[in-house]
Amino acid sequence: MVNFCRGHACHVQLERLASVAVSEGFIAGLPKAELHVHHVGSASLRVVAELAERHPGTVPSDPEELAQFFVFDDFAHFVRNYLSVVALIKTAEDIHSLTYGVAADMAARNIRYAELTVTPYLSITDELPAEAFLEAIEDARRAAYRDLGLELQWIFDIPADFGVPAAELTASVALDHDVPALVGLGVGGSEQGFPRSMFRDQFDRARAAGLHSVPHAGETTGPETIWDALTSLGAERIEHGIAAVDDQRLLEHLVEHKIALDVCLTSNVALRVVSELDHHPIRELVSAGVIVTINTDDPPMFGTDLNTEYAIAARLLNLDERGLSELAVAAVDASFASPKTKDALRAEISSYAATPAP
Repeated sequence: MVNFCRGHACHVQLERLASVAVSEGFIAGLPKAELHVHHVGSASLRVVAELAERHPGTVPSDPEELAQFFVFDDFAHFVRNYLSVVALIKTAEDIHSLTYGVAADMAARNIRYAELTVTPYLSITDELPAEAFLEAIEDARRAAYRDLGLELQWIFDIPADFGVPAAELTASVALDHDVPALVGLGVGGSEQGFPRSMFRDQFDRARAAGLHSVPHAGETTGPETIWDALTSLGAERIEHGIAAVDDQRLLEHLVEHKIALDVCLTSNVALRVVSELDHHPIRELVSAGVIVTINTDDPPMFGTDLNTEYAIAARLLNLDERGLSELAVAAVDASFASPKTKDALRAEISSYAATPAP
C-alpha cells in the first residue's frame, strides 16, 4: 500500500525523497514559470478553511480534518472532493481572495509567470454571472502583478465530465467577453468515456479566435487519448501526457513537432496514476527527447509546491544546478508568454544561474 499525501507531512516526506546535490536554496531562488496548475486546486489550506467557515457544508474547516480530506483513494475520489471545494466559491469576493492568495503563494516560491487553468463552468451561476467572475479574476491578476511582480495568464478549461453543455458555456465565456489575459482553451476532468474529439467544435472556434489548445490527455488513459487530443483538438501542449511513454511513434511525433508535456510528478503518485516516484516515466520521456515542464497541478491538495517538484525532478533526472536552470528555461520556452516576457525570464534565469552561491 502506498502512503499518500497528508498535507504538510507529505510535503516534508517528499522533500526527504527529493534529496539531491542541488541545494534547497538554489531551487528556492531559481526564477520559474508554471504552466499546469489549477485555479481552485491551488487554494491554500488556509484559504479553503476560510471559505469552509464562510460557507459551511461538506468541506471541513479544521486544519487537521482538511488535510485528511485531501487524501485521495483514486482519481474519481479526487474529482469528488475537488468539486466540493469548488462549491465553496459563491461570490466575486470568494473568487478574488482565492485568486490573489494563489498568486501570493506562487510569488513566495519565485514563480514569475504562470498560466493558471481556470474552469468558469464550475463557478458561474445566476448569483455569480460571467461578468462578475471575470472581473474578479482580472482584478486579482492586476493586483498580483502590481504587488508581487507575478504575471498570470489564463487557460479556460472545459470539465469533460459535464459534457458538451459545459464546453459551450466555457467557449462562450472565452469568446464572447473581453478577457485580456486569456491565452488558451483546455479540457480536463475524466478521460475515460469522454474522448477529446467530443469537444472539437469548441476548440476549432477557440483556435480560430487565436487561442492556444492545451488539453489534458494521457494521465489516466493510454496514448490513444493523446493522439485524439493532437488530431482532434490541435493540441500545442499536453497536460500530463505521461502515457506517451507506451507508444514509440507518439514519442517521435512529440519530439518532431516540439510538443511539450506539462508533467506533475507528485500529482501522478497522489492519484495512483503512478505507483511511486521512482517508477515515474519522466526519465523515459526525457531520454526519448520529449520536452517536459515541471508543474504542481493542485499543489495544496497534494501537499507539494513547485520548489519540491523541482527537487524531485532533479533527483529523478540526476540534474545539477545547470540542468535545473535548463528545466526552468524549458517551461519559459513552452509557455504562451509574450516574447518580451520570455526574453526577460530567460535573462533572469541565466543571470541567477551564473551567480556564485554565497
